[in-house]
Amino acid sequence: MELSAYFQPVSLEKIAFQDDEFMTNIGKVTRIYHQEGDFPILENAQLVLFGVSDDRGAVGNAGCKEGPDEIRRFLYRLAVPVEEMQLVDLGNLMAGDTPDDTQFAMTEVMYKLLDRNATVIVLGGGQNLSFANYKAYEVLGRVVNIASIDAAFDLGNDTAPLTSRNWVSHVVAQQPNYLFNFANIGYQSYFTGKAMVKLMDELHFDAYRLGAIQGDMVRAETLVRSADMVSVDINAVRLSDAPGQAQGSPHGFYGEELCRLARFAGMSDKLTSIGFYEYNPLYDMRGQTAHMIAHALWYFIEGFYSRQADFPHRDKQNYKHYMVGLNEGDVEISFYKSKKSDRWWMEVPYNGEQQEQYKRHLLVPCTYADYEQAQRNEVPELWWKYYQRVN
Repeated sequence: MELSAYFQPVSLEKIAFQDDEFMTNIGKVTRIYHQEGDFPILENAQLVLFGVSDDRGAVGNAGCKEGPDEIRRFLYRLAVPVEEMQLVDLGNLMAGDTPDDTQFAMTEVMYKLLDRNATVIVLGGGQNLSFANYKAYEVLGRVVNIASIDAAFDLGNDTAPLTSRNWVSHVVAQQPNYLFNFANIGYQSYFTGKAMVKLMDELHFDAYRLGAIQGDMVRAETLVRSADMVSVDINAVRLSDAPGQAQGSPHGFYGEELCRLARFAGMSDKLTSIGFYEYNPLYDMRGQTAHMIAHALWYFIEGFYSRQADFPHRDKQNYKHYMVGLNEGDVEISFYKSKKSDRWWMEVPYNGEQQEQYKRHLLVPCTYADYEQAQRNEVPELWWKYYQRVN
């Protein structure tokens, strides 16, 4: 089926986009599907955006299906972050007769876009749509890392119907499984509980509390840089900064911190998709939350056009290589520092049957502090988690 069959055009009148004669707006340089029969040409498209008008899996958040157009209303008024920017907006993916139909359609769309080597931005809709995003990588046969910016883990009952509360469990239970690692960024303990944190640890997944990440955004950068896909639940942001959510909290990331995380994601050569979910215009005040998400998208796009092409999986010649021996040489860890960006990676040894599928993930983004820790004869926690996962 042609991609155009899945989409409704964007109403330019609805998003109230107007050119600013004194500024080049994002809307002015974006190829927007706004007229039937004039679907954008995707040849050589690097950055593609679409909305999903379905909130049936968003627990207690009816109305978030209207979020994509409200975000567009603010995004397309912003100045272009870089002159060479090119963005394609495919419009809104139409909701199927059932939630499963929407999941199937989104997987098909994501698969076709990723297969074209496009980087994809999704505007939800409920966060359960992240499962459809993951399934597209499964269709491609590509093992992936997922990072979720969320106040909770969404590890509900995987035998229950798919919702925004259990989508991660559905990913974990999927067979054959193409998930290599999952990282939760910014969870809040009163929404998770010790048993859930223990389960994350037993699965060797990465889980960082809100306070820990706010105090160490450098660590957050490594978690995002490790991901192939990022899923953002807007409830990760505090209500004062993002009132447009049905189940928000007085605590969470500040808007500026979400923008910073989005820029980290944009800058990552490894990342190929990001989704912003659970935004609900029914609760928004003067479009404040839509405006904030638009700013986060602006930073993502700026980061995308600042990529350094320095993922060492491709070429290790442009890196400084440091070998650190621990426990009197029983363990050796290779560290790589990019000469372009000064970013760090550490290598996890693995010689198993799935070496070809795993090798992209065995160069783990890290910090200079991890290197210093190894020099003190201490195994970095992040390295140890990855080592346990594959050995």
